[in-house]
Amino acid sequence: MTLHLHRDLATVRKSILEMGGMVEDLVRLATEALVQRRPDVARRVIEADAAVDRQELEVDEECLKLLALHQPVAGDLRFITAVMKINNDLERIGDLASNLAQRALDLVDQPHVDAPLRFEQMTAAVRGMLRDCLDALVRGDAELARAVIAKDDEVDIMNRDHYQVLEQRMKGDPVLVEACVLYLSASRNLERMADLATNVAEDVVFMVDAVVLRHWRATHGDQPLSGTVRPPEDAPADRA
Repeated sequence: MTLHLHRDLATVRKSILEMGGMVEDLVRLATEALVQRRPDVARRVIEADAAVDRQELEVDEECLKLLALHQPVAGDLRFITAVMKINNDLERIGDLASNLAQRALDLVDQPHVDAPLRFEQMTAAVRGMLRDCLDALVRGDAELARAVIAKDDEVDIMNRDHYQVLEQRMKGDPVLVEACVLYLSASRNLERMADLATNVAEDVVFMVDAVVLRHWRATHGDQPLSGTVRPPEDAPADRA
């Protein structure tokens, strides 16, 4: 039984990593389509989203079979439940990459916006968070997961910078309003991807340390994320 459990756990690890790799590629391609105005690449991303959806279903099925056949406990059970939640967040990141690609298509016929936009840097940060949180999952590295959570602030700052810059461009030239709104939507999609990568990292910390980090700042202020205190039982249960 134990041998079969380890084998099936390894299969789940491989499947969730494949899911993460697929999603990371979509994020990279969607940003390439946006920055380089590549409608052909944008269409590839939109079409590939269906494969991510199929992979999500396969991972969920593997997890459910593992629960039914082996009835895992303790760390193995936390790993499986974490993978099921992470799987859902990855699928949502894939949806956001598809949304980003759609914004790229919409921008093809729009005038150029001369503004210091940081989409390549923003995407690099999001992809780095995604890669690191998946590495943390496979390695059981709670400290790496905490480092991912800390990086979310960088993406939030870039998103706010985009809003300020694009607001000024819209005020200065009404002709650019539609293009600027599309860029704002693109920036928001990337910021949401970072939020979801943070969700994944929080699930990894729970899986490894059995510590809940959701709503940490609301309940612990500026205390470091290395703490081991759980949030109050009445803390809100919503996710980003």
